[in-house]
Amino acid sequence: MSDETNPIPEENQQHANSEPQSGGSQTILLSGLYENWFLDYASYVILDRAVPHINDGLKPVQRRILHSLKEMDDGRFNKAANVIGNTMKYHPHGDASIGDAMVQLGQKDLLIDCQGNWGDPVTGDSAAAARYIEGRLSKFANDVVFNPDTTEWQLSYDGRNKEPVTLPVKFPLLLAQGAEGIAVGLATKVMPHNFIELIDGSITVLRGGRPNLLPDFPTGGLADCSAYNEGQRGGKVRIRARIEERDKKTLAITEIPYGTTTGSLIDSIVSANEKGKIKIKKIEDNTAQYVEIIIHLAPGISPDVTIDALYAFTACETSISPNTCVIWNDKPQFMSVNDILIENTKQTKSLLKQELEIRLHELQEKIFFSSLLKLFIQEGMYKHPDYENAGDFETVVEVLTHLFTPFFDRFYREIVPEDYKRLIEKPMSSITRFDVKKADEQLAALEEEIKKVRHHLRHLTDYAIAWFERLKEKYGKGRERKTELRVFDRVEAAQVALANVKLYVNRADGFVGTGMRKDEYVCDCSDLDDIIVFRTDGKCVVTKVQDKVFVGKDIIHVAVFKKGDDRTVYNMIYRDGKSGVSYIKRFSVLGVTRDKEYDLTKGEKGSKVLYFTANPNGEAEVVSVQLKPHSKLRKLQFDIDFAEVAIKGRGSQGNIVTKYPIKRITLKSKGVSTLSGRKIWFDDVLKRLNADGRGQYLGEFDGDDKVLTVMADGTYELTSFDLSNHFDDKLIRIEKYNPQQVYSAVHRDGKSGIHYVKRFMFEDTPIGKRTAIINDEPGSKLVLLTNAAAPVVSIDVLKGKTRTPDTIEQSLTDIVDVKGMKAQGNRLTPHEVNHVTLISSEDTAADEGTDSGAAISAGPPQSGTSESSGAERETEAPVDKAPPTAGVTSAPATKPAVDFEITNPDDIHMDDNGQMGLF
Repeated sequence: MSDETNPIPEENQQHANSEPQSGGSQTILLSGLYENWFLDYASYVILDRAVPHINDGLKPVQRRILHSLKEMDDGRFNKAANVIGNTMKYHPHGDASIGDAMVQLGQKDLLIDCQGNWGDPVTGDSAAAARYIEGRLSKFANDVVFNPDTTEWQLSYDGRNKEPVTLPVKFPLLLAQGAEGIAVGLATKVMPHNFIELIDGSITVLRGGRPNLLPDFPTGGLADCSAYNEGQRGGKVRIRARIEERDKKTLAITEIPYGTTTGSLIDSIVSANEKGKIKIKKIEDNTAQYVEIIIHLAPGISPDVTIDALYAFTACETSISPNTCVIWNDKPQFMSVNDILIENTKQTKSLLKQELEIRLHELQEKIFFSSLLKLFIQEGMYKHPDYENAGDFETVVEVLTHLFTPFFDRFYREIVPEDYKRLIEKPMSSITRFDVKKADEQLAALEEEIKKVRHHLRHLTDYAIAWFERLKEKYGKGRERKTELRVFDRVEAAQVALANVKLYVNRADGFVGTGMRKDEYVCDCSDLDDIIVFRTDGKCVVTKVQDKVFVGKDIIHVAVFKKGDDRTVYNMIYRDGKSGVSYIKRFSVLGVTRDKEYDLTKGEKGSKVLYFTANPNGEAEVVSVQLKPHSKLRKLQFDIDFAEVAIKGRGSQGNIVTKYPIKRITLKSKGVSTLSGRKIWFDDVLKRLNADGRGQYLGEFDGDDKVLTVMADGTYELTSFDLSNHFDDKLIRIEKYNPQQVYSAVHRDGKSGIHYVKRFMFEDTPIGKRTAIINDEPGSKLVLLTNAAAPVVSIDVLKGKTRTPDTIEQSLTDIVDVKGMKAQGNRLTPHEVNHVTLISSEDTAADEGTDSGAAISAGPPQSGTSESSGAERETEAPVDKAPPTAGVTSAPATKPAVDFEITNPDDIHMDDNGQMGLF
């Protein structure tokens, strides 16, 4: 290579010079060249292709497209192909990349008015060819993006045209549209934010506060932004589809997570169904203008569990990690979205100041020339002999300078020859028709406008605030938040996975698994479950569900293991291998290390389990113990009640049963639960039940107890207290169902507009059935609902034809007696009702530990007016966070699972007294 064609970088000179030369050529090391070339390429990709600029929020290709659209703008639509062709004057990367970028800009529905098929990011449909679609700049783009007077220009790549360095955008465009790009060594991912919230945030910045932005996605859905981290690296946003329960057999997805399409979402659901994670009968895509994916459930499948499974196993829940990177001061910078908004707001304020200063200069120039012309005509300078006899322009300048000298102090700047040139270019016809009065009016108007501009410059912050408020008023309609912000509960996949495999056991050989179809069937389980195994030697182990795994010989019990399950209690009698003494114990297994063996006996060699049951609700049975005959024994048989044994940890030794050998232990009577009812709370943030003490306390639930939920539309539903239940967003009341509880309701009849009051008890309807407690006339509304024993309300009424306002108090028990739930009730008052307020206290018996439950207002506070769509806000019960306690109850329980019974133990010995040693 010659030096002329390939100059050597300076840092490689010494390496190149040290190489031997042959035939006049010189060898150049490539390592240095590659290093520099790669750095140049990386800088180019970062600065000029992939990362948006903080000033206008645009990548170069987007900026050039908008510049071309402005260049071609005549108010009519332009073919996208023509815009692409014009943009190629500025963007040297081909028409395909320009076309894709233009379609993406159009789909954001902010800067480009689109005509034709521009594709749909929700369904994933691509746009039509560029020759078929048209676009033009939107009114918003023309208002906030362009101003040639405040634009910094540069030459295009070929030097033939000028293009903007950045566009003078007076709005946080980057945060509104979002951006995504992969450069060399870094990437950017900026979430889109709500148009109105950005304007409000900018106003907050101008008033000295700090904004707190959270993303808003065009596809809607639900978003948990608790770990957003202001959009910086390390943050995370969880997004969920909006899933509605149409009925107990049908679910509907009406909004999808950002970044997915209806097609990819359906594919993920079908895949999960094929893998057995969920079980559906059919799925339909009815998406047209709005998203609607209908999921038909298989018979017997819970819709609530299926919703959780959709979030756990499909694209109905996605996670996005933001990484906000922008070009600032010609370098990539990682910033928070709030800091970007602050900088964008400062940029907008600076641009507004520049525009005001430019406008002020224009007005001053108009006044300057108008005053100059007025004096030129009024003082008759155009008729002055010296002016008329001037032979050249220089003489004219001298004459006019002399004539204007007495008036120099009237002008804000010095008069230059170019000003005189404009004067002498005025045609004589306009001079002779000059209207002094009209000129004075124009000067006065210009002076008034100058005062306004100077006022705005002195109060620039107020002017900027007014600018943003005008933007919101003009363009904010229809741009309300689409994504609902929530805090999600974490769905454990193992808890919602369907039982899609069968578990088998070979007790003698010690194998368990899902592939042992010739062995004993245990239960259905999920391939995500853990299983717990108990053996005759008193050991237990927890392991993952597998095809086949060895867990130890002589298995006496195997089941699916639920971590933290304090309701399942194991009853056991074992013989100690060293002393021969038999012990009784009751315990729960809450948390263990997987595949680690735990000894439930005293740990002595030869220890053996004589009796074992697993009780899902803490049942305690009575067993009969028969001892082997012995000369000293007078009593060979006695009964033991497990209810008399306290529940302790799995490592406890237990209580002594006997120190003599046992011949046989048999079940005498079924057990009853020794645990108190399960304490349940309602978390209003997550809209879920829990047993962890979060939210409002509902009461203790056991057996067939139900939860009463009342909706704002005047319907109610009874549900189980299963923690997997989902609850409607329009829920206004939730409590433990008491069929004997009397409620009072005020409702408005939609047909007559009359307010009625009724007192009734909720009927014990089947679980999941939605039933109305008010009539079904259009416009009917539930105004107030209370369980107060003696409810008293304050009623704002309008009396007589004059509609005189008045307030009356009324006891609802005096108006109507307790009747059936379907009764209309009696009229609340003969006057026109404007507002109803409950002034008596609710029944809060649950606070005292009874079973009646606690009522809460789970929805937004209701006003109680006749115009409201929900019931009056009820009194909230205090939170009881006491942990569940053990105690004997009379509730019937299920039969204990007797998995192992000893009939032929070794020799038994007993003392003369035959004491059983229960302590």
